[in-house]
Amino acid sequence: MRTGKWAKSMGRISRIGSFAIASSLNDTNPPQPCITCTTFNILAPIYKRINDEDPTCRESDYRAYWLARNHRILDWLLNEKSSIICLQEFWVGNEELVNLYEKRLGDAGYVSFKLGRTNNRGDGLLIAVQTEYFNIFNYKELHFNDIGDRVAQLLHVELVFPFSKWRNGEIRQEILIVNTHLLFPHDATLSLVRLKQVYKILQYVESYQNDFQLKPMPIMLCGLFLSDWNGSKRGHVYKFLRSQGFVSSYDTAHQYTDADADKWVSHRNHRGNICAVDFIWLLNPDKYRKLLKASWSEAVFGMFKDLLRRASLTESDAFAFLRADNEDCITYSGFCEALRQLNLIGHSHELNEEEIKELWVQADIDGNGVLDYKEFLQQIWISSGLDQRDDNKNKEQDDGSNDVQEQTIGFSVKNAVLFPPEVEKGRWPEDYSLSDHARLTVVFSPIRMPCSQMIC
Repeated sequence: MRTGKWAKSMGRISRIGSFAIASSLNDTNPPQPCITCTTFNILAPIYKRINDEDPTCRESDYRAYWLARNHRILDWLLNEKSSIICLQEFWVGNEELVNLYEKRLGDAGYVSFKLGRTNNRGDGLLIAVQTEYFNIFNYKELHFNDIGDRVAQLLHVELVFPFSKWRNGEIRQEILIVNTHLLFPHDATLSLVRLKQVYKILQYVESYQNDFQLKPMPIMLCGLFLSDWNGSKRGHVYKFLRSQGFVSSYDTAHQYTDADADKWVSHRNHRGNICAVDFIWLLNPDKYRKLLKASWSEAVFGMFKDLLRRASLTESDAFAFLRADNEDCITYSGFCEALRQLNLIGHSHELNEEEIKELWVQADIDGNGVLDYKEFLQQIWISSGLDQRDDNKNKEQDDGSNDVQEQTIGFSVKNAVLFPPEVEKGRWPEDYSLSDHARLTVVFSPIRMPCSQMIC
């Protein structure tokens, strides 16, 4: 049965070596090389439960179990031959398993990098790329050092053969690849933490690009990014990434819109709920990007507004809730008190003082130290002010500005496949035991494009 599922899944992508060739290409044209990227949370044995009645009984206690399962995982990964592999919940604390992956991946032509979570949590991340097709420029590690002992990897690579034969001119085909695993949203307060973690990742990527004076290039974010504490795939993290120009590769390949929240799933969590959390995000260098701080403020204000709405407050009620007594405006102290009452400050996961001041500066348009009703509506309740400014920027770009923009290389999404195939229909198969996550593979094709003026 599994063989049939595998054949069906692989029948949707053909490949030459580790490079996929999109089946929709015109056969009369020379083959256009593509790259494939796979992200997969392989469920660390220290977390995999063997007996539902005894939650302390874990796979890590049974060597034969975890060894066989990880050999199967490697068999599938090596059979798929993706150009890029990003794994989460990699059991870095077990030397035998680490050696197994390094040897089998190395023998297959991959170079790999592993990164354990802080405070010896036992699991971590692994990223691997085919050495025959990539020059590795740099590898960096990001430790969040705040909550959940989360980490992220950044790999800076350049595509080489056969892309060197395909391209024209001296445009270098570089990519930034990020691999991470956000904190599981055990409760509503952790939604803010997840948003802060994504913000920190994008800040780090931006700093890396500035420090090395890099020209615009595609950025791929791989791993576990979404699902708010209430299971919403299209939550605040999703909106934050979209505001920065990122697109979900799987949704793009299947022509799903932001409203198509229930078309597919990728995870059955320890509570038995199924949700979509595994993504390969793509940011092309032609995408207009808002200032990162502006996107961050919008995302937090969106969370702020949702909390007010859950309290059944209308816009006028919300303004009254925020403003000071006997005043017709919102003061900074009143704003901070509202944040405390909404549980955004006053606990270990809170917004810090600098972040609160950033929010206030974004909201206080005229800089007079208070928010009137118009500013409250525009910057917090409706959040249209920043959007309007960005719309104007985009219109400026559309009015022929691309004609003089510098050329660069980006990617189009050719195909995307989730395995097992049932998850693509929003179902979780009971006979799937490889992990509690689905595996996502995306086919990308390089294309020429002008880079955005915002980031050139």
